[in-house]
Amino acid sequence: MRNVAELVEVPTPAWPWLVADLDRSFAQYTVLPPDPAQCRASLHQIQVTARSPLGAIVLNTGGVLAHDGWLRIYGGSGGPNGSVGMAEVNGFPATAQPGWLPPAGLIVAHDVLGGVFAINGADPQRYGRPGGPGGVVHFSAVTLTWQDLEMGHSEWLAWVVDGGAASLYRDLLWPTWRIDVSGLSMRQGVSVYPFPWSEEAQRDMAATAREPVPLAQLLGLHGEFCTQFGLPDPGELGSVAA
Repeated sequence: MRNVAELVEVPTPAWPWLVADLDRSFAQYTVLPPDPAQCRASLHQIQVTARSPLGAIVLNTGGVLAHDGWLRIYGGSGGPNGSVGMAEVNGFPATAQPGWLPPAGLIVAHDVLGGVFAINGADPQRYGRPGGPGGVVHFSAVTLTWQDLEMGHSEWLAWVVDGGAASLYRDLLWPTWRIDVSGLSMRQGVSVYPFPWSEEAQRDMAATAREPVPLAQLLGLHGEFCTQFGLPDPGELGSVAA
């Protein structure tokens, strides 16, 4: 297991050019302040270096809010504002354990409807996920299934920066979504009724009733609906305490 210094002290860290890419993009984003000690501990557990975009985000941020806060990309720490870190979401051990990673894969982001983005683990099929090891997959609150995005994490992050999230969510937005999302904490999502998977919601999101709820509640409902509709068990969707 490499020590933290080996992961941090690299000749060409990704963070400066990643920030430059974010600044050049049309995507609205906010970098949440990090807790340096927590960030280093998270980096130590996942064993990636600061040369990679994943390592750069884990080491340098308490998370990144993309697409005006609709998408929450997890950083290496939580924070005083109630933000959520990658360690909490993925259930990291209290102290670094060599070789430990979430078996199904590493959850890297949630959206406000309870959608999930994850990097597949070594054996995706064992956990009912599409795609290959190391690929990014998306659990959709609309389809209640995992989808293979056919890209790795670095490519996925570039897709987000280039406006991919805006394209993915275009039909799910309602007129006041920016105002509604701006009032959420990192531990909240938006409950939509009729539910996002319903024909009514997909026909007219503006006509739905919406309210802030704990994100954990939305993630739990996904599993219940999958069981109710005879869909595959989605497995681990992340742990976010209310």
